[in-house]
Amino acid sequence: MKKNLRIVSVAAAALLAVAPVAATAMPVNAATTINADSAINANTNAKYDVDVTPSISAIAAVAKSDTMPAIPGSLTGSISASYNGKSYTANLPKDSGNATITDSNNNTVKPAELEADKAYTVTVPDVSFNFGSENAGKEITIGSANPNVTFTEKTGDQPASTVKVTLDRDGVAKLSSVQIKNVYAIDTTYNSNVNFYDVTTGATVTTGAVSIDADNQGQLNTTSVVAAINSKYFAAQYDKKQLTNVTFDTDTAVKDALKAQKIEVSSVGYFKAPHTFTVNVKATSNKNGKSATLPVTVTVPNVADPVVPSQSKTIMHNAYFYDKDAKRVGTDKVTRYNTVTVAMNTTKLANGISYYEVIENGKATGKYINADNIDGTKRTLKHNAYVYKTSKKRANKVVLKKGTEVTTYGGSYKFKNGQRYYKIGANTEKTYVKVANFE
Repeated sequence: MKKNLRIVSVAAAALLAVAPVAATAMPVNAATTINADSAINANTNAKYDVDVTPSISAIAAVAKSDTMPAIPGSLTGSISASYNGKSYTANLPKDSGNATITDSNNNTVKPAELEADKAYTVTVPDVSFNFGSENAGKEITIGSANPNVTFTEKTGDQPASTVKVTLDRDGVAKLSSVQIKNVYAIDTTYNSNVNFYDVTTGATVTTGAVSIDADNQGQLNTTSVVAAINSKYFAAQYDKKQLTNVTFDTDTAVKDALKAQKIEVSSVGYFKAPHTFTVNVKATSNKNGKSATLPVTVTVPNVADPVVPSQSKTIMHNAYFYDKDAKRVGTDKVTRYNTVTVAMNTTKLANGISYYEVIENGKATGKYINADNIDGTKRTLKHNAYVYKTSKKRANKVVLKKGTEVTTYGGSYKFKNGQRYYKIGANTEKTYVKVANFE
């Protein structure tokens, strides 16, 4: 029996340079179509061509009490299908129905009767993807990065994580259904937060740390890291003077952390251990949807901490710090004539300008200083120029001839006479040349 959830529309992102055709609202009990007005360009290295990602939100029913009326449960959400980096998503309103909700015993459940902390399966029937007539007859594979999502191409098929579909003469891929498992209904009256705790002391923790030795080849196994973290920390919700455990997927968190550092993991879980890395373990309550993340620093004592090659440089012009996107970081600055430890080579950031990355304690900081404030920029004089100490006094009797190449440092300074000057000379002396002499 179909119950009280209907997909108004679902859209696919199989779009390249062509503008998308918007999905249109469908009448009750009609098939839902995903429109995409462009050619398919399948990635032969991928397990599937189109990635379908449902997002379902379930609210548990609340019984009537002395302080509040009864509140029926509900189910809303969306299904998106992405292709080639673009995605279009449609709403799943709760006002009328062509979706089915079942519990762990395969009993059909009405949205109004959803219970908290129970896993449900939502089945959406008659989903199709329109990729345009130019792709008629092509075979594509449909799948999902979410392991809880499965598909059936034809009525009576067993749900599968991927399905191969041959597009019809209009370029439409038709699915009998999309299933989403492990949908939990949230209890909106349960306000307890999720916290992480130390197994030994029972104290609440916001950061964690474990230490594990690598083998004689400098390798670790993900299972060892998972065991170390799970033996030291647990997540729970505190309510009515008791703790209720909240499960978390440490294995996935460890693999995600290694992937972020571009560390390869073998099929049996072994990897070349760095000296240290951070695992962000996230625990989400199935009862009220609240979550907490515990960053755990994993240290491998018998693997040396790599040191970034660095050099000491003198700042010739006051310098601010910038991030990798060439945006200023805070208001701190290094004042001129002080030294700073930086990487051996410059790096061009997003704005095309060269910067030195700051190194602290042998490690890259992600903070950058404009190289012009250190190495300067070579400029050619277009006029004979004096070297000044102040706006009124010359620094010496030297006359720099037209055509001479001079190194200037950083931006120009505005003197009291209203004119702008560049600092020249890799020294602490007050030696400046008018900007106008280079123009």
